[in-house]
Amino acid sequence: MLDCNFGLSSAFLTSNAKTISLSAENPTGEKGKGGMAENHLGVGRKGRACVGIAANETITLADVEGPGIIQHIWITTNANVGPEDARFMLRNLILKMYWDNEETPSVECPLGDFFCNGFGQFFNVNALPISANPTGGLNCYFPLPFRKHARIEVVNTLDVAGGALFYQVTYSKVDELPDNAAYFHAQWRRTEHITRGQDHVLLDGVKGKGQYVGTYLAISALGRSWWGEGEMKFFIDGDTDFPSICGTGTEDYVGGAWCFEGGETKKPACYSTPFLGYYYLEDSNKIDPWFGHNVALHSMYRFHLPDPIRFESDLKVTIQDIGHNGVKLFERDDDIASVSYWYQCEPHNTFPVLPDVDGRRPR
Repeated sequence: MLDCNFGLSSAFLTSNAKTISLSAENPTGEKGKGGMAENHLGVGRKGRACVGIAANETITLADVEGPGIIQHIWITTNANVGPEDARFMLRNLILKMYWDNEETPSVECPLGDFFCNGFGQFFNVNALPISANPTGGLNCYFPLPFRKHARIEVVNTLDVAGGALFYQVTYSKVDELPDNAAYFHAQWRRTEHITRGQDHVLLDGVKGKGQYVGTYLAISALGRSWWGEGEMKFFIDGDTDFPSICGTGTEDYVGGAWCFEGGETKKPACYSTPFLGYYYLEDSNKIDPWFGHNVALHSMYRFHLPDPIRFESDLKVTIQDIGHNGVKLFERDDDIASVSYWYQCEPHNTFPVLPDVDGRRPR
């Protein structure tokens, strides 16, 4: 019996898997070596609860041999309490994950966006695979399998120090993984100012067999009127001009309806459920300094865990940027950032180069 069936339904079953946890107090996870650092309270009295991350530094959170499955990641940073530029650290700390000694990462994403916290802000998320709790406690429960080796890094892309990182990575060392166990991937993309009539591409160039399991969207609506008529499109296994799966609107895709209107005020109603969620983050009376009109920030997620989108050979995912002014549909030119989460068999195609610091800066 394979020792990789973890969760509530198997909580009563014993196994041969070994639990190992990595943190600043025990960065290698070595048995009996946790909490040994010394401070003014003495040895083993919370002597190394975090690590500092210097300018342009890469911090390794995990560097372990397999086979294994990472089951939980918790991380937070105190950079958001600093000056203005430091609060954007959630976009300037880049999370990277490498499986089985691959040369390019399978996960490359700004830290905040990976945990459904876009725009350089902390806010709560109560989804099943991603949980963000007060204040800035970021949790990942996606199972992250690896056969030979796993490496997780956080990269500070700024020329200034990135504050302190507090983290804990817990994984199970197992004897083997199923032959059909695929590898986890996540990719961030942004179209900072969409050309009207064109779509934002969340994912393209995926080759191989796998399944798409989630989307995070951080949409800066740069103009007036309703912004969310854009349809999600999944081009699967050779689709060309038209997709096999096409939704009916942005708020529909994340499980909402009718502009998220909440009662008599008509203001958006926020919600967070195990697989679907939406947050309205900014009052629309704020003015964008570049474009001179109202800006509203919209954060939303959908996790396809009960309904994964399976592909055999290739996958492309896009979303339209279409609005409605109460009379008719119209093309928009908003700012859309996204994270795509999926599993696939390796090897994977190299990701597009991430935008630079200015290209990631939230509005």
